[in-house]
Amino acid sequence: MSRSLSLAAYLAYARRGPAKPYTPSRERPSGPLFWAHAADSGHAGALLQLFDRLRLYRPKLSLLLTSTDTPPATPYRDRTEVIFEQLPEDSVATAEAFLGCWRPDIALWTGGGLQPALLDRTAEMHIPIALVDATETALARPAWRWFPDLPRALLRQFEFVMARDEASARFLRRMGVPERVVSVTGPLLEGTVSLPYNESDRADLAATLLGRPIWLAAMIRPEEIETVLDAHREISRFSHRTLLVMAPETPEETAPFRAALGDAGMRHITWSEGALPDETTQVILADTRGEMGLWYRLAPTTFLGSSLVSGAHGYDPNEPAAHGSAILYGPNIRRYLNSYSRFAEAGAARIVRDAETLAAAVKRLIPPDQSAGMAHAAWEVASRSAGLTDRIADLLNDRLDRLEEH
Repeated sequence: MSRSLSLAAYLAYARRGPAKPYTPSRERPSGPLFWAHAADSGHAGALLQLFDRLRLYRPKLSLLLTSTDTPPATPYRDRTEVIFEQLPEDSVATAEAFLGCWRPDIALWTGGGLQPALLDRTAEMHIPIALVDATETALARPAWRWFPDLPRALLRQFEFVMARDEASARFLRRMGVPERVVSVTGPLLEGTVSLPYNESDRADLAATLLGRPIWLAAMIRPEEIETVLDAHREISRFSHRTLLVMAPETPEETAPFRAALGDAGMRHITWSEGALPDETTQVILADTRGEMGLWYRLAPTTFLGSSLVSGAHGYDPNEPAAHGSAILYGPNIRRYLNSYSRFAEAGAARIVRDAETLAAAVKRLIPPDQSAGMAHAAWEVASRSAGLTDRIADLLNDRLDRLEEH
């Protein structure tokens, strides 16, 4: 395909002056590599979840996740199959160095902020690339007025384009993107899949606890124990049969939890010891790994910890939401701020700051109709993007299959 005059002019302009040398943060991993560009931190989380879907079928796949700002702080930083890079400046030489180093097998761009030199080099290297969550506002760049057909030339390089809304799709069509390539899919958001659980344990507990209000305090740090127990003490005065399930952030390190429960004089069982609660049990200490799916299903209300401590980062609210649990959280949730904002705007999550506000929030949610309304709103937000993520994963897997055949 011949280049447009605007694209040729832009590339000539991009070659002017010395380019900053590009130095990768590490060597390219062996095996197939998926390059995904995140327009913002919200897209970063969604792309990481998309990568996990792809790895279900391609366990040897690695991810190169780029962003225009400092790479986001996420739990994925410790995973060797995920590489975080800040996108280099848009010059021809730097783009060639970047792509020559990483040699991605397939690429996905989110939002807008297109970099002409980088995308042109991607096309020249015959790397399949797609655009998702495209918006007119993110694609329009004032500086491009000097290159009138540049957006049209760049957008034609994408194998498929998913627009956030119909207005953005109309803009894409005006820019010459073929009708068969464009679809309106809504925003690409973080979501989650249901966690595994033991159905016999759920059935036994549901029968034993029938009629009792239950709330879950999950991912609790030792510094938050007293706040949670003080809140539960106040809740029990309001509803004496209420049961607290307390899940430590690190299940193996339960010594401070056991000590605090003993000091508080609360009747409790420790789940790892195999005991079942009875009518007098006030607290279940959930000290085993891999069973959060069980507790989220039992508790209509979840307080997500590691959020009351200064310097903490919070935990992913999509997990309880996907299991039909209303969400309470503290103010220190910087790692998942975008996700919590979505849930709060939908009326699915409320912030608490201390034992008093935590107790008040749980008490408001004890009536089943109150917790059910929040839980349903949370489930809708969490599941909204699941279908789109699956659709993108299917398209990428099909394209990778075709690449492997040649």
